[in-house]
Parts: sequence; structure tokens; C-alpha cells
Amino acid sequence: MKMLLLESTAFGGRALLAPWIANYPGFPEGLTGTNLIDRMVEQTKKSGVETITPMEVLDIGCDGQTKKIMTHRGEYQASSIILATGTYNRRLQVPGENEFLGQGVSYCAVCDGPFFKGKVTAVIGSSDEALEDALYLSSLSKKVVVITQQKEVVAPKNLLDAVTEKRNTEVYKARVKSIHGDKLVSSILVSDFNGIERTLAVDGIFISLGGTPLSGLAKKIGIELDEKGCIIVDRRQATNVEGIFAAGDCTCAGMQIVTACGEGARAALQAYQYVRSLKRT
Repeated sequence: MKMLLLESTAFGGRALLAPWIANYPGFPEGLTGTNLIDRMVEQTKKSGVETITPMEVLDIGCDGQTKKIMTHRGEYQASSIILATGTYNRRLQVPGENEFLGQGVSYCAVCDGPFFKGKVTAVIGSSDEALEDALYLSSLSKKVVVITQQKEVVAPKNLLDAVTEKRNTEVYKARVKSIHGDKLVSSILVSDFNGIERTLAVDGIFISLGGTPLSGLAKKIGIELDEKGCIIVDRRQATNVEGIFAAGDCTCAGMQIVTACGEGARAALQAYQYVRSLKRT
């Protein structure tokens, strides 16, 4: 079957930014997100898939069996569609976050970490992703401060232990109140869960609060979402709109590369069967 892959930014999404992946089958020594995605893209192209990037999908028309995909460069038609729109980074929504974006505030430790070599950095969050960012930065920064944003760390204990064992890393159970500086970030105001505030001198702030599903397009065309904005699918990865399937982080099932791949494989098989059924009729 003829297959077209449209990507609005860069192939791989959030996986592309992973500093180190140790739980993907077949790579016992681990590898970077960039290396894994490069292999996936190469394999996809060898399979004869047409890929176009950057190409943002603006709307989808679902009238009849033929779906219409509208982009800023024109219209495409397909019998079936798989949505793998992923997630976007959650924001702190505190004073100074937007003002210092790119001036000390970042959402990508792998991308911007090297700019803070030998300096003091803060990581905001306590998920697996946040602590992995802290471990990565600990090899670059003079000091790393982890601000949990909640009373308890949600990442596994072994990951937390790995962070606290680093001599240049500290963990504060507190919330960020505001970000300060002149032209560049110079400090961050935090408040612990007893209401005690303190100002920490930092050069860089990496916000790692996880992602929110990119499901606006799905909602626009009548696809059902849950209360968190996740695309609702059945066991076949099918949405409530005939011929449209969804896979990966946008369904909020697992939020891991390996689970996203499994969902993608199931969605592809079901889309294939769906198109075959149309041809038979």
C-alpha cells in the first residue's frame, strides 16, 4: 500500500530529545534518542514510505470513505489515517518563564545543556524524564538543583538514588514561585511545602514536567478525548471515527518508546485491514 508520513517538525518527537535510552529491546548497551530515531527513519525510508517534513496538518475532512488531509501546501487524500501527534511540554506558568525562554529557561536539557557547562542549573520536575535530565546535566554543570514541584518524587527509587548519589546534585521538595534575572536568568524563587521561601542562584533552568497530548486536531474532527485530552482508542487503536486510528503518547498509554512502537504496529495492521476491506467492497 502507498504510505505517506507527514511531520510538522522533526521525526521522532520527544524521543528525539532523550539523552539515553536503556530500556528499548535489542540495545543492551543503550543508545541516545537521536541514534534510535535515525535508525527508525532509515528503516522507514527503505520500506518505500514517502516522508515529508516540515509539513503541518491543518485539518482533516472525514466525509465518506476517502479522508482529506489539508496542509499549508495543499491537500492529500487517504483511505485511512493514523494519528501519532504525541505531546507538548507542560509549562510552569510562573512569572519569568516566558520572559527568559532561550535566555536561561529551556525545555530540552540535551539541546541546551552544553551551554551551561561548569555553571549552576536547576531541573524542574520529579518524573523519570526530569531525573534523567538531572543525571545528564550533572556531567556538565558545576551544580544541579532538582525542584520537585510536588511533595513526593514520582520517579523510581533507583533513579532518585542515582541522582542523590551525585556529589554535585541536590533535591528540593518545593515549588517554583518565579524566575528572575536581568538579560539572563540569575536566580529562582522557590517555596517548600511549609510555605518557607528561598532564592537559589542558578544560571540555567530546565523545565521537565512531562507532556500534554497534542489532540486539538483530533478534537476538531470529532474524535473522542478523555478528561486529560488523551485520544480514546479501543484495543485495535481505533478511534470513534471510522478509518482513523491513533498511537503513541497522544493516547497516554504507557508514555514509553517501546509502548508507542507497539501501538503503532497494531494501528498499522488495523489500518491495513481496514483499507483491504474497502477494496473488497
